[in-house]
Amino acid sequence: MTEIQQAGAAVPERDREQGADEASAKMASVETSGGTAAGERAEQRTSPLHRAVSWLRPSDRTALLIWFFWQVASYIYLFLAGPGRTEDALLDRFNRYDSYNFMDIAKYGYDGRPDDPDAARLIAFFPGLPLLLRVLYPFIPDLRLALVLTSLVASAVVAVALSRLSESYREGTGHWTVLAFFLSPFAVFLLAGYTEAPFLALAIPAWLLARKGRWEAAAVCAAFASSIRISGLFLAFGLLVQFLVARNGLRAPGGWRKAPWLVLPGVPVLAYMIYLWHRTGDLMAWKAAEAQYWGRYPEAPWTVFINTWNRSINEPVLATSYREEILSAMVLVVLIVARLIRRNWADVAYLAPQAVALLAMSSFYMSVGRASLLWWPLYISVGLVGSRKPWVFMAYLAVAAPVWAINVGNFTTGAWVG
Repeated sequence: MTEIQQAGAAVPERDREQGADEASAKMASVETSGGTAAGERAEQRTSPLHRAVSWLRPSDRTALLIWFFWQVASYIYLFLAGPGRTEDALLDRFNRYDSYNFMDIAKYGYDGRPDDPDAARLIAFFPGLPLLLRVLYPFIPDLRLALVLTSLVASAVVAVALSRLSESYREGTGHWTVLAFFLSPFAVFLLAGYTEAPFLALAIPAWLLARKGRWEAAAVCAAFASSIRISGLFLAFGLLVQFLVARNGLRAPGGWRKAPWLVLPGVPVLAYMIYLWHRTGDLMAWKAAEAQYWGRYPEAPWTVFINTWNRSINEPVLATSYREEILSAMVLVVLIVARLIRRNWADVAYLAPQAVALLAMSSFYMSVGRASLLWWPLYISVGLVGSRKPWVFMAYLAVAAPVWAINVGNFTTGAWVG
């Protein structure tokens, strides 16, 4: 081969090598940019927000959507009900009656405001919620706002927990149960500065954890719940019975080792009673305050019913409220009987003490309707049946939803609801 031919052959070879180098550089550039994009996507996937969203199941997201639009609907009705009925500021419309007792305890302790002649009534309220308000006070000085935000967050937790609890009985029922719950007649108290939402945000997870056999975590949740209201002891009794009858409870291998945890929910109640004994000399001073200021003292169940019925006749302004209380009491009795027939002993153990406290430990029915929010076996039953027979669910909503709307308007404009 001549030199010219060799040179001519060498040029294409160099061109091919240069082209190969350029192609390799472009490929490396693409790989680098692609790797960067993939890295960014991976970083996004590991962000706290993404982890929080990915932790939620599809049923959880549906439950939160129900909660969100329920909030929207409640606010719409709140503003529609206000004109001509109240000029109160928005935060005051959410905080009525007991809300200010919680705020007074958070600010002044159980001594109450210096100018309050009836401050002795405050010991009727357990310290859990006021302690939370005191923790929030440096960050949210307006305790009215702190109470509303507490209920807002707690009700979102309730939506997810209740959905998961319902799904643990039958898959695909969570959204039915959550909708039945948030459109129940007294759901307005999930908006208000009351204890229902914080209590349920602890009690329902405790029940769900117990169903999964996580008794230690269930006991811790129940202990925090019992610091908020005496219903925590009823929850503890239900958990104890569930532990005794469940396969993942006492009968599980080594189950007896977890039994001592079930004493934990009683500790906050005992601690508060000891505090009251040092303060007043009476372990049950909280109960004495209820009797003195709210007429909560033992009566025969039929006497309580008659007293409530007479009040519904003699007090026209509160007639509807008293009749709602009577209907709620009837629902509780029917619910307990239904659970007895199905031999659901844990539910009975949780519900029956409530029936005694609400229907026989007061001179008339008071806050029975509001307490219906704590009867999650009721809403799970509605969800389970409604998922198979939608007409039953529609019938439930036809009765419950209008009463819910009316109670939102009544409570936020200052009328007594329960």
